[in-house]
Amino acid sequence: MRDLNYQLKQMCKRNRDGSYSTQANRARMLNQIANQLHGMGYRRMTTRSLKPKHVDALVKRWLSEGMAAGTVKNRMNCLRWWAAKVDRRNVVARSNEFYGIPDRQFVSNDSKAVIVDENALANVKDDLVRMSLELQRAFGLRREEAIKFMPGYADLGNRVRLKASWTKGGKERVVPVLTKEQRAVLDRAHRLVGAGSLIPPQKNYIQQLRTYERHTTQAGLSKLHGLRHAYAQSRYQQLTGWTCPAAGGPVSRNLSAEQQKVDHQARLTVSLELGHVREQISAVYLAR
Repeated sequence: MRDLNYQLKQMCKRNRDGSYSTQANRARMLNQIANQLHGMGYRRMTTRSLKPKHVDALVKRWLSEGMAAGTVKNRMNCLRWWAAKVDRRNVVARSNEFYGIPDRQFVSNDSKAVIVDENALANVKDDLVRMSLELQRAFGLRREEAIKFMPGYADLGNRVRLKASWTKGGKERVVPVLTKEQRAVLDRAHRLVGAGSLIPPQKNYIQQLRTYERHTTQAGLSKLHGLRHAYAQSRYQQLTGWTCPAAGGPVSRNLSAEQQKVDHQARLTVSLELGHVREQISAVYLAR
């Protein structure tokens, strides 16, 4: 293994920022970046030798390859993380505009919502995996959040609390409990594992993730991130009284001034419940 690849790998091991998936994606992207730098002729680099010329060369390559703006921005986040860990923050400009990186395109008018009904759930033979799916469906949780779920910790009565170590952004958040169906899901989770976790004692997260993937595949289920889309669209309708554009509702420009205020607040609420901080992200789930 080349020096830079090894040093970046060790840096990731020492700094466990964010959820497991965040850490894994960061380590993967940094390894790719190290390989690309080597391929462009930067052969004797260490983690502390990162310079603006390296960042410029990488961005130029990514843009010339037609890489999606969102992917480029994710890699820029990795470069900024790397620079911060070696106390060289000024090596990477704070703004992506400095490098001519285009805005990420969030809006799609195609609904990606996925519905998993009771018959589909019944085809999932593992009780813990089935419960994770129920939580994803009821609360719009990410897969990792639903697998790591501990009802004794999370259930606060009128809201669900998610540990920072479960979430993609590494920040605790809460999701409201508003319906009888949501309460019933939580009650079933309590009965299933009590004060424990949806990861059985003899397994770690990775092992349970593989169990989840195996059983959902065997049940013919796929694109289960779409459960978050379905939650977002249902929640938007609860908050506004009308369906979102992705589900066939009116687009934002056709709303009245008063409706646009309601629309904006609903989008912000949905974004926060899904674990995002920007209202703009809501367009991924709801369209615009």
